[in-house]
Order: sequence, then structure tokens, then C-alpha cells
Amino acid sequence: MKMELEVRNRLVRNGLLSLFIYALPVLAMFVVFAVTGQKPWLSPPEISTGTWYQTLKSTSGNGLIVFTLALGLVELMLGMYGKRFDRNEKTLDLVCYVIPKLLIRPLIAWVSLRSWPALFPGLQGNFAFVPFWWGFLILCVADDLTQYWYHRLHHEIPFLWRFHRTHHSAPYMGVSVTNRQNLFYTFFFSQTYVTSILVYAGLGAPAIVLQTIKSLIIILAHSSLPWDRPLYRHAVLHPLAWILERTISTPATHHAHHSDSSTDGVGYYKGNFGNMLFLWDVIFGTALITRKYPARFGITHYRNDPWQAQLLWPFVKSTVEGSELSADGPVVAEDLSVPEDLVDVPSR
Repeated sequence: MKMELEVRNRLVRNGLLSLFIYALPVLAMFVVFAVTGQKPWLSPPEISTGTWYQTLKSTSGNGLIVFTLALGLVELMLGMYGKRFDRNEKTLDLVCYVIPKLLIRPLIAWVSLRSWPALFPGLQGNFAFVPFWWGFLILCVADDLTQYWYHRLHHEIPFLWRFHRTHHSAPYMGVSVTNRQNLFYTFFFSQTYVTSILVYAGLGAPAIVLQTIKSLIIILAHSSLPWDRPLYRHAVLHPLAWILERTISTPATHHAHHSDSSTDGVGYYKGNFGNMLFLWDVIFGTALITRKYPARFGITHYRNDPWQAQLLWPFVKSTVEGSELSADGPVVAEDLSVPEDLVDVPSR
């Protein structure tokens, strides 16, 4: 009970601080306007009908798809997924990558196209006066801080955990894990709707740049290629490493979040929730920085739940007895010791 009260109080404190952080870039922008005498809202650029929707559709370019597939191919060729990358895991990773692009994103775009004009008829293009880099900063906070909270709450509220569990069931790390999510978790991504509203309001151009940068950072943070390791090996690069690892997600910090343990001094699935920006974990006290990489990934009680259950729970249940996704399974299962035959540490 005491632990639950402490968690609740911490969430409340962090939530109040978040409200201030959300407002900070907007307040800073208007302070600069006041000091410089600028009033760009008096003559905002014209936004043609439908521009916000077309911009929203264009935020996922072919370049990111090619980059992701190429990086994944390199990981496979180097054997970085290990022996547990079986047919069930491959199928789950593939459908989680393809279905959101073919179904979820068009559906979200359709919902946004229908909803925002009806709910906010006077908002379209109203923020078009915001200069590009101020818009970029506002979106960085609005989008990524919202995703930090969406992610964190799925770890800290037991009821929500099973919607996010699919992302943590993979016993390996790589770009294929990036989109590995339960479809309902993906559809209700809170930051997607926050960003689409701001795009509708006129921040389309900075949204394109932000989503491209964010996607690259998240893909590289999930990659099994430890591109940040040279920063820790060479003393001359340590100042850069110190700044980078506290600003964005890196393999060392994000792999720790996917570890199957939080007791080895390296893994930390109870924190390191940041997606693009690791800064949120630093601010809210949920960060662990070790500059090391976990020996094992996933959840210790995972026993290859069928990919259909992991994708479509709660409508499709797991056939694995005692699984969190089974019909009578626990909300949150207890960690188990890892059998020796399941220990799989690919070379890095």
C-alpha cells in the first residue's frame, strides 16, 4: 500500500511538472515576440484546404522504409537476432511492421480528417504564423513528452501492461522490434492524435521534419548495432557521450529498457521510457545510464505466445497456459529464472 501511494504521488508530481514543460516553448516563443516586437499572427501565411491532411499523409517517406529494411538486413546477416528468432517471432515482427502502414495509419488519418474539422472548426491553420523552428520545438515537446507518458503508464498501470507487453516479449533486439506492438496499443498512440491536431492547426512543415528525425532515432535506438559504443570507449568522446545519452535514446539506454531484468545493474525495464528524447527520463527521475548492454532481452515468463494473440489481444487469447494473454492469465506475471537452453546472447 505504501509503495502504491509513493507511485501515485510521484505520478502526480511528475504530471504537474509536465504541464509546465508543455507550456514552456509556447511561453518562450511569445516572450521572444514581445521582446523583439514581432506580431506574426497579424499576417499569417495562407493555408489551402486539405494541406494539413496531405502533410499528415506524407510524414512517412519511402526513405525511412528503405533505411529500416537495409539496417534490418545487415543485422540478420551479422546474426544479431540469435537462435530464438523463430517463425512465430518473424511473423509477429512482420505483421506489426506491415499492418500499421496498410491499415492503422490510413484509419487514423481518416479519423483525424473527419474529427478535427467537426470538433475544432475554427482551428484549421490558426497556428500557421508560428515560425518553423518554434513550431518544431513545440511539436518536440507535445509529441514526444506525450509518448513518454503513454509508454510509462503502460508500464506502471497493471491494466495497461498487456497492451504493451508485445513490444517487450521479443527475446532479442533489432530494428524489427521497433514496430512490434499490439494493434490496439498502436491505434491509441496518444501522441499521434496530439500531433495531427497541431498539423491541422498549421504546424505541418515542422511535423514532417520532426517525424523523420524521431523515426531515425527510435530505429537506431532499437538496432542491435551498438553505434554508441565508440563514444564510451574513447575518452576524448566522453563529453559528447554525456550530452547525447542524456538527450536522445541510444542503444545502451534503450536496450536496458528491453532487458529481462532490473536487478543486474544494467537492465532497467522499470524506467528509460523515453522514445526520441531520453531527456524526459532525466527530468522525471526514471533514467538509468550505465553505458553497458544487457545480456538478455524480453520477459522471463515469455513462452512464445502465438503471434495472433500478441497482435490482437484481448480479442484473441494466447494458448500458452499461465500467459498474461491467456483467457485466465494473470494481469502481470511474475518473473521467472531463465532456463539455460533459452539463454541466447548474440555476438555484438
